[in-house]
Amino acid sequence: MLIKSIVVLAAIISLSFTTGGGKKERASFKVYGECGMCETRIEKAINELEGVLWADWELETLELTVKFDPSVITLAQIKQNAAAIGHDTDDVRASEKAYESLHACCKYERPKTK
Repeated sequence: MLIKSIVVLAAIISLSFTTGGGKKERASFKVYGECGMCETRIEKAINELEGVLWADWELETLELTVKFDPSVITLAQIKQNAAAIGHDTDDVRASEKAYESLHACCKYERPKTK
């Protein structure tokens, strides 16, 4: 029984080193929105992306903080995904179609284009 327990423990330790080996990054950037419905939509969309460990959007600051594995997904791809659901980021603008598909209460004042 003791040998079986040791083998299982060794397998768990080995697995934890092989699955968590990549360097993780944390970044924060602006994502425009207006309400709690925006928060739910943004966090859900970003948290579902492969390579994203977690994402948290703050309505008060409009900041999305995300922890991700850069060997799986880039920060640019994360920003593109936020824009794809209708939310402008600090440097990626959502299409008019995506923005117009937002619920009326979610339509934020869009930043001027550069």
